[in-house]
Amino acid sequence: IESFNFSRTHRVVRFHSKSIAMAFSPISRLHLSWCVVALSIISMYKVECIAVMSVDLGVEWMKVAIVSPGVPMEIALNKDSQRKTPVAIAFRDGERHFGEQAVSTGVRFPDKSYSHFLDLLGKDRNNPVVKEFERRFPYYQLEADPKTGGVLFRHPENMTFSPEELLGMILAHAREFASNAAGQTIKDVVITVPVFFNQAERRALAQAANLGGLKLLQLIGANTAAALNYGVFRRKEFNDTPVHILFYDMGTGSTTATIVAYQTVKTKDKILAEHVPQLSIKGVGYDRFLGGLEFKLRLGERFAQEFSALKKTKQDVFDNKRGLAKLFKEADRVKKVLSANTEHVAQVENVMEDVDFKHPITRAEFEEICDDLFKRVSAPIHMALSSAGMTLGEIDQVIVVGGSTRIPRVQQELHAALGSNRELGKSINADEAAALGAAYQAAYLSKGFKVKVFQVKEASLFPIQVDFSRDVDTDGIKSTKVVRRVLFNRNNLYPQKKVMTFSRYATDFDFDVNYGDLSFLPHEELGNFGSLNISKVSLTGVAEAIQKHADSAEPKGIKAHFRLDESGLLHLDSAEATFEKTVEEVVPPAEESTLSRLGSTLGKLFSGSSDESAKEEGGQEADNSTAQAHENTTASHDSENRMQAEQRSLDGDAAGNETVKTKVVTIKEPVAIRLTLVDRMEMNAEQLAESIKKLS
Repeated sequence: IESFNFSRTHRVVRFHSKSIAMAFSPISRLHLSWCVVALSIISMYKVECIAVMSVDLGVEWMKVAIVSPGVPMEIALNKDSQRKTPVAIAFRDGERHFGEQAVSTGVRFPDKSYSHFLDLLGKDRNNPVVKEFERRFPYYQLEADPKTGGVLFRHPENMTFSPEELLGMILAHAREFASNAAGQTIKDVVITVPVFFNQAERRALAQAANLGGLKLLQLIGANTAAALNYGVFRRKEFNDTPVHILFYDMGTGSTTATIVAYQTVKTKDKILAEHVPQLSIKGVGYDRFLGGLEFKLRLGERFAQEFSALKKTKQDVFDNKRGLAKLFKEADRVKKVLSANTEHVAQVENVMEDVDFKHPITRAEFEEICDDLFKRVSAPIHMALSSAGMTLGEIDQVIVVGGSTRIPRVQQELHAALGSNRELGKSINADEAAALGAAYQAAYLSKGFKVKVFQVKEASLFPIQVDFSRDVDTDGIKSTKVVRRVLFNRNNLYPQKKVMTFSRYATDFDFDVNYGDLSFLPHEELGNFGSLNISKVSLTGVAEAIQKHADSAEPKGIKAHFRLDESGLLHLDSAEATFEKTVEEVVPPAEESTLSRLGSTLGKLFSGSSDESAKEEGGQEADNSTAQAHENTTASHDSENRMQAEQRSLDGDAAGNETVKTKVVTIKEPVAIRLTLVDRMEMNAEQLAESIKKLS
């Protein structure tokens, strides 16, 4: 792929070393040969750390892609030679199982195999999302984590695991087979993230990557990664006129609609400024619980009801974990078959108590069971258009990704929402586009590869504001006023930095970092969101800083430096008290160059000679050659005197033209920051070490 230009530095080093060696004596060549060997070893060591990977992380499946020397972008096959791997892990008889093995274990021992838990990241025990998870998977035993307030899975063998720990082990497994595919150890990774993940959820995912032994380069939105994969192969088609494409993604767990603008922009490099392609997110809509999993569960519940109606078992199937797991697995298979066929027969041997299940099902029945779900298909599109402030007519193209978009009724609903004449673009690999796009971004962020620039500007879906209290005096009545200032607006592009100034504080003070107006979210999603307070911040040392400069400078407020990084994570990098001080400065005159000064002097000299010659011609002629020679000699002496006088004059002017000017100097005095996370407590260093030890 021409987008990748892999460095040949090591090869050049060996070539030049060999060439130099041929020009020297045998002894010199021997020494240089050892140098070549040493350089080769160093080169080999560096190559071991070059490869990068991406993980397209879904609720049910993950796809892993790699970039390594000689291999621009490819999907890494797991140990079963499959291109996608179930996001599942099982523990049984002291052994860990991943992927298909974990899924198989889950059919026989559902409470010992863990899957579909991505939505639990960063959630506290009482969050409605956790309650929904328990409804869907009643065989898991959940409890509150006393350290973080999050969720713990109680394992039957008297062990507990947090969702972050389970995901950390799965990511470590992904790293293992990615490294095998690349032929070298991989540490750097870009992971896709649901666009609706808030700060707590993103930090939890970043922590899981850390537990998995990975260095996280970036969390990139799943649709953004797919959009990048679409764009890198069409970079020549874009110009400075924006092209708007709607990416509609219905996966296993959720549905998102993302409006992306493609155009070329001028880089900020003053020396090598050029026009490069860029994608920026204009609007996003989503439905957290609309996806293939919910369709499967609806069908599985119908199968369980039909099995119960047989009344051939002593125990109800709804009370039998293994029986339910078998029926849900068959429901997933039947759901996929009904996307291509109008009817099929569900069959499960020995659901429980040696009773088999066989039930015919039609596509029409399936659509009736899930009718209310299909009616929600278009909602994310309308939400995305509203978010972007655009109309459907301004969308140039629609591209569908995600396995669940293959369901015929889903496509019917999309045509109804977008217009029957609107083609649903399928020009990218719906299953692997996000993984490959994230791999491209990983190569771009890595130091080991030179990749053609394709700028990515993601958007922060949720506004963030700072709230603080201020004392006010109204007609002698003192009160406290809560001030709210927007830090990052809804759809604020990132990465981006912001500075907020607090101008009325002379002592230590506190402020809260909260989410802003979320009224654009559906009512049920507001309940799923979690804490609206992200963190509490205390700034200390303010009074001391002001006192230090009280006599010499004027205070100009306390500045706090915030940053939304490439992963959409919020950071408070620093804070300082700022002051302005007026100082006097002696400014020397602008020095004239020696050449310029000499030219000026010579110009004046020759100008003067011309005048004198003119006067002589007008007054009298020289009588003989002797007189003319005398005049020339005199003129020469006069010229030297004038040059010396001119030089003294210039030197005198330079010394006498110095000026005294005043200027304003800004002084920055750092103040201490104490930040306490409120939306989700994080493990301290000791707890993190314990967790890593448990997972190893």
